Amino acid sequence: MTIRVIIVDDQAMVRAGFAALLSAQPDIDVVGEAPDGRQGVEVARATHPDVVLMDVRMPEMDGLAAAREILDASSATRRPDPSSGAVRGPKVLMLTTFDVDDYVYEALRAGASGFLLKDAPPADLIAAVRVVAAGEALLAPSVTRRLIADFAASRPAPRADRAALRLNGLTPRETEVLELIARGLSNQEIAGHLVLAEQTVKTHIGRVLAKLDLRDRAQAVIFAYESGLVTPGGRR
Repeated sequence: MTIRVIIVDDQAMVRAGFAALLSAQPDIDVVGEAPDGRQGVEVARATHPDVVLMDVRMPEMDGLAAAREILDASSATRRPDPSSGAVRGPKVLMLTTFDVDDYVYEALRAGASGFLLKDAPPADLIAAVRVVAAGEALLAPSVTRRLIADFAASRPAPRADRAALRLNGLTPRETEVLELIARGLSNQEIAGHLVLAEQTVKTHIGRVLAKLDLRDRAQAVIFAYESGLVTPGGRR
């Protein structure tokens, strides 16, 4: 299946370079571009992309506001795919020149599937588009676990609020899978840890996302920390 991509960035050379790189891949089709967040929302509505490459800081409307608007517009029709654990609908991959900043955290809260540094090697960009489209997205590979730890350490202690109460709807196995996702493990690593088939892990992830009304693994990580399921350096 061809992955439909749009590129939203205020630098024309960045858009052109990314478009040329991605269009050269047999399984990726760049279907639109935009120079700011507001036009990015319009292009997304017109083209129905699978993946939106979104710059963080732009004029008119920044990437965070644009990502939220795009994802909110698709929320009525999104649903998990039982075979992959992915949630159908556009996925947003934030592009940033900053390793870690509050914009990234807020983007994940808004539903973005993760972020990638603009100076990442071309192969990383291509791989990121593919994994985001497949629902395996989290964060830039080089900083995944460190960013998770930074996020958790910088937030106040979790409260026994509605987020924590939502965990009661998960089975013990689903709760265990969610905890391992939040610790940065891949599907293959989770399967090895729990001695399960990888397809079984994908099924569990799909059910977790559906029960908690989460878009993807990135939101699952945020939920796990904010609900108190996991804490930095400890277990629940």
